[in-house]
Amino acid sequence: MKKSAYEQAGVSIDRGNQAVERIRSMVQRIGVQEIGKFGGFFPLKNDVKKPVLVSSADGVGTKLKIAFLTGVHDTVGRDLVNHCVNDILVYGARPLFFLDYLASGKVDPKTVAAVVSGVLDGCLDNDMILLGGETAEMPGFYQEGEYDIAGFIVGIVAKDKVVDGKSIAKGDLLVGLPSSGLHTNGYSLARHIVFEKLKMNVRSRVSGLDGTIGEELLRVHRSYLQPVNALLAAGLLKGMAHITGGGLLENIPRILPETASVVLEKTWPLPPLFSFLIQAGGVSEQERYRVFNMGIGMVLVIDPKHLSRVETVLKKAHEEFYLIGQVTDNKGGARVRIK
Repeated sequence: MKKSAYEQAGVSIDRGNQAVERIRSMVQRIGVQEIGKFGGFFPLKNDVKKPVLVSSADGVGTKLKIAFLTGVHDTVGRDLVNHCVNDILVYGARPLFFLDYLASGKVDPKTVAAVVSGVLDGCLDNDMILLGGETAEMPGFYQEGEYDIAGFIVGIVAKDKVVDGKSIAKGDLLVGLPSSGLHTNGYSLARHIVFEKLKMNVRSRVSGLDGTIGEELLRVHRSYLQPVNALLAAGLLKGMAHITGGGLLENIPRILPETASVVLEKTWPLPPLFSFLIQAGGVSEQERYRVFNMGIGMVLVIDPKHLSRVETVLKKAHEEFYLIGQVTDNKGGARVRIK
C-alpha cells in the first residue's frame, strides 16, 4: 500500500492510533473509561473546607538517556509521577489528577505503552487519576529511539492547612527521609562520570552496588506521600523541601523565612552509589551537595518538642529517617551550612 504524504514526511497516524489503543486497555483498570477526547473532566468533591488547588509540572531529565540505553521504559513514568507528587506534597496538598505529554520522533506503540504503564502505576500508588495526556510524533525533532516526557499534577489542600514554612524559627529540627537513589537529578554529571570518564556501559558492575550500573541509575524516584500524610494528619510539620535540582543547598532555603538559615550535620549514611560517583568523578563537597540529593530526598522541619511524636509516626509508617540539622538565625552568607 502506498504511503500517504504525511507518512512520507515521517508521521504515522496509524502508529499513533495503535499506541492509543494500548493505552485505552490499560487505563480502564483505574476507572478511566474515555480517552481520546479533547479534555478530561474531574468531579471535584466538596470534602475540603476553603480548598486551594496546587499544581506543578516537571520532566524526568537526562535520566531518560539511561532508559534509552537499557531499553527499560516502564520506570520513568513512575519517576515522573512521584516527582510531581512530592513537589505539591511539600505544601500539604493531596494529589487529585495527573496529565502526561510524551513526544518522540517516531511513535513506537510498544515503548509508549511501557512508559504510560509506569505513569499509571505511579498514579495508582499515589491514589490519583490519570485524567488525560498527549502523544506527539515529531519527525526530525528527536533522535531515533528517543523521546521526552513531561507531567502535570493538580492537588488540593485546605487553605488553613497549607504548609508554607512561615512559622519556622531558630531551634527547629530538620528530619531527613532517605532517597532511593539519584531520583531524577544529577544525571548529566553521573552519565559523564560513568560513560565518558570511566567508559562503562549499562551492564557494568561496581563493587558495593547491588545491581548493574544501569539498574542503579534507573532506581525509581520514590514518593513520600504515605509517611508525610501521616505527619500532616497529626499536625507535626512546619515546612518541607523536596530535594531535586540544586540539592540540599538550594532546595532547603526555598521553604525558609528570610530570618532563618540551617546547619546540616552529616549524620546519615551515604548510599554506595553516591560514594562511587563522588570518588570516581572527583566531585567537590560544594558541588556534590548542589547536584545530588546525597541520600536525602525529603527534608522535614519540625518543632523540637514534637520530635518524639514524629519518631513514633514515622516508625509506625515503617519509614527510615535521620535527624540531620537545625534551624539558626540568618546572619547573611550561605543559607545552608554543612557542619
